[in-house]
Formats: sequence, C-alpha cells, structure tokens
Amino acid sequence: PGGQDLFCVQLDDPKLNYFQQPQDIKESDFFKFLQKYGKHSFLAPSQVQPSFSAFYRAGDPILIYFDSSSVLSTLRQPVKMGANGFCVDGNPAGFLDSKSTSCTRIFANLSKSCITDPALNAASYYRDFTVLKVPVNDTIVQSMKVIYEIEFSGTRGIQSVSVRFKVSNISGNSGSSLQQRFTLHFWVSAPILPGLLLSLTLSHTLPRSGNPGYITGAPVLIANSGAMQHMSILRSEGDGSCSQFLRHTVQFGINMRTGCKLSLSPILEESNCSYIQQKLYKALQGMNRAEDLAITGSARSTQAEEWTAILIQNCSVQAVNCTSCCMVPLTLEIEILWTKVGLLSNPQAQILGARYFYRCRPLKFPSRSTVPLTTVVTFTDMTEWPEPPRGQPQMHWKLPFDIFFPFKVALNLERSYRDYLAVSFFLILIIAGILCF
Repeated sequence: PGGQDLFCVQLDDPKLNYFQQPQDIKESDFFKFLQKYGKHSFLAPSQVQPSFSAFYRAGDPILIYFDSSSVLSTLRQPVKMGANGFCVDGNPAGFLDSKSTSCTRIFANLSKSCITDPALNAASYYRDFTVLKVPVNDTIVQSMKVIYEIEFSGTRGIQSVSVRFKVSNISGNSGSSLQQRFTLHFWVSAPILPGLLLSLTLSHTLPRSGNPGYITGAPVLIANSGAMQHMSILRSEGDGSCSQFLRHTVQFGINMRTGCKLSLSPILEESNCSYIQQKLYKALQGMNRAEDLAITGSARSTQAEEWTAILIQNCSVQAVNCTSCCMVPLTLEIEILWTKVGLLSNPQAQILGARYFYRCRPLKFPSRSTVPLTTVVTFTDMTEWPEPPRGQPQMHWKLPFDIFFPFKVALNLERSYRDYLAVSFFLILIIAGILCF
C-alpha cells in the first residue's frame, strides 16, 4: 500500500495460500517478467549450523564412526529414486524414523558384481564402523554392538543396534536385476517419563501430507499427547503372524484391509481377561494410541484448531451369557469422513472427523494359541458440490447450404401465403352457408 516496492514473503502459512493457485511461468517468458517486475533483491543470511546436542532428537541423523580412517559419518539406508525405483545409496537414517523401503539394482555382470559390488556384500552394512550412542562434536565415545534394530532409552541415547540378513542364492549372467529390501526400526528399552516424551516428538520432522489440503496417498497425521506421527494399522509377516514392529501406514483416500494372527499365552484363570484385552487393544492400535487427527496435511501440533478428536468405541467388559468368556476386540474399523473445500478450480481436501470402532467377540477359556485380528480403513467423501453456474443463452445461427437459399425461402413463404388464403376463403364459405340455412 502507498506505492512502496518492498514486500516480504511468509512461508508455510496455510491461511495465506489456502485458495491461491500460483501462476505458471514458462522459461521462455521469464526474461519478460523479469524486466516488468524485477527490482532489487536480497538473500537471507545463511543459517548457522547448530552444534550437536547431548542426545538424539527425533529426525536427527544417526552418527557412525570409521575407526580405520577416523571419519565421522551418518548411518545410511538405500532408497528408491525415480519412476523405475532404482536404488540410491546414501540416504541418512533419521532417529525414531522407522520405515521400510524396496528398490531395484541392475547389474551388467551379476557374477562379477556378486563378488565386487558392496551392495551385495552383507559385511558392508555393518563392518568397520560403530554407531555413536549420543551425538558428539569431536570426541568418539565407546563403540557399541552394531545392529539396524535400534534400542533407545529417552535422553540416555541409543542402547544397542543390530542387523539381520536374509540371503538367497541367485543365478544369471548379463542384464540381470535384483530387488533389495531395507528396514530400519526403533524400539524403547525402558518406560519413558512423561516429561521426556516431549523431546521425542516427531512434530518437527514429519513431512507435510499436503499444503494445506491432504494429497491422495499421503500419510494421515495423528497425535498422541502432542506428539505427531503417522496413522498405522496391523501388518503381517510372511507366515501370517502379526508383526511386532512393522505396521502399514494409512494413506489418505485409500481404503485398506489387513489381517494377521496374534499369538497368546495359555490362559490359566479367568482373571487374565483384562490382560488379554489390553494386549489385543495394543496390537490393533499400535504402541501409541491415536487421540487427535490432523484436519489438513499441513497441520501444526501447536495449533489446536487444526486438529479434531478421534471418537473411540471400545468393547463391553463382560461377555453376555458366558461365565468363562472374555469379550475381546478382534476387528478395528477406522472410519474417516473428509470433504473438499475452497474454489472449484483448486479444491483442498480436509478431514471432518474419524471413529475407531472395535468389533468384539467372546473368547472362551482356555483360549486358542492364536487369534485372528483384522483392521479396516474406509474414507467417505462428504463433499457437497454447488450447482453448476448457468450462463446466458447463446444464439445458434443456421447458415444456408447454397446460394439459392434466400430465393427458396421467399418462394416457400409465397406458396405458404397462397395456401393460407385459399384455406381461409374456403372456411368463410362454409360458415356463410351454415348461417344462411
């Protein structure tokens, strides 16, 4: 306002770009826009790299140390890149960022690569380096047993790390391809005090699932005691059993259904019903129970209006007409209602609400060694579309087919006029004759 040419750009504010569709400028037109709008510019000063903290925070790269070369580096995990999903080595593993990826490698000579390629050598994933228990600047702390299943304990840092391999015999000559799978998992070795839970929150490390509206296929964001994470459901192992660590991430707009079998210890007395109930609830809902759901994909944990509470309906405590039964949850149905808001040209998807509904069945004592568990996720579109706009009626011109069209029209009009006069005269004669009699 006032003719001033100075303005500032504020980043990551959904209220500012909620209904805005940026103009697409081609490379050939860039110089034209530069001459019209280009003026003085400046760059923000470079950010000072923060020093290492006394303990790992969520999302921090995990540090490793090569003793033979005295090099400090980060624990890296291959990821897929591009439409073909080729393996790209060098992706840093983030603390508390559990994930599983698959990628494809292509070998010109598989027999030679099997011996020389580090990607096919199991030792290259764990040998000759150690994992730092906590981040440090210049000092290398005591080395630990190296694993890719990482145990941590609050601010005391990483307690243990291990790696496991599953190898297979392969054959082939030139032009062969191989798919590899890499998994990284974190688990807590001891209970964490509520005060320490805040330091482990993922709210500042999770990528957005949209800006502001959700993108189809992006992870659904949930929160528990202020800690943001991805909504997840049960995942089965190769033998059909429920995975203890890995879970499927719920993707926005994609209905899902999973099932697996959970092993139970033999029940000796009826007092164990509460224990079995809690074990099944924890298996269905995961380590952390979801309390709130992000309305948009760019929701911030500090803004309460960007979150909605999840409605949870648990089982009844007692089984009906069964003295030696325990009412346990066997199915979790997650129902998510969403809608599109904003302009028709750029609608934004946002969540209206969600419900966790547990379907329960009586489990008779003594129970079976395994019970089947099922999780179902459904997304329901509640969008109310407005009536389409009605424009002004348009004239439809009919063009002649030949140059004699005007004369034909005139001739037809003349014949029609003569026929009209003859019919009228005939009717007059009939009426006059009736009146005369």
